[in-house]
Amino acid sequence: MESPVGLRERKKAATRQAVHEATLRLTVEHGFDHVTVEAVADAAGISRRTFSNYFTNKEDALLYGEEQHIRALVQSVRDRPAEESAWTALRAAVAQFAEHMSPPEREWAVRTRLAMRHPSLLARQLANHAALERDLADAVALRTGPTDTPPRPLVMAAAFLASVRIAMRIWIEEDETRGPGAVMDEILDEMGQRFT
Repeated sequence: MESPVGLRERKKAATRQAVHEATLRLTVEHGFDHVTVEAVADAAGISRRTFSNYFTNKEDALLYGEEQHIRALVQSVRDRPAEESAWTALRAAVAQFAEHMSPPEREWAVRTRLAMRHPSLLARQLANHAALERDLADAVALRTGPTDTPPRPLVMAAAFLASVRIAMRIWIEEDETRGPGAVMDEILDEMGQRFT
């Protein structure tokens, strides 16, 4: 018999994902400025109060998928073999992450375009990245290589996340003519020259 805690957590995760997907869908259909929390709650089949149990605002709901992807990426770095250098682990984790992700292009493109046009969304996205930067820096600090001075892991984590963000922006500006992985490799190759 399944434990109630496991079932409860899975239901919460499913609700959070449903709210995120409803927010993304409504934003694509109506534009970010015309989407209300009430409309998202209705589309997800929950109450306004339940929405508030999961997300503070529509920006958080829209960016939830990206935040989950970044957290998974941090975990992938932690799971890499201990003997890998920090930058090698970061590169390998992002390659593994891109390989196992279901086609990310549409959702990444939508979120990136929205963030470029809406200051409140961009601010929230940057706040998410800043919060996750510390986790990534902690994972990097455990690696071998030139990460033994206190600011080095934080600088590397910040540079890595900024590289990923810039790669996604370039990908969008190029009208998605190349795959996001190709753009990311190009940017990370250039940045890696500073860290290897």
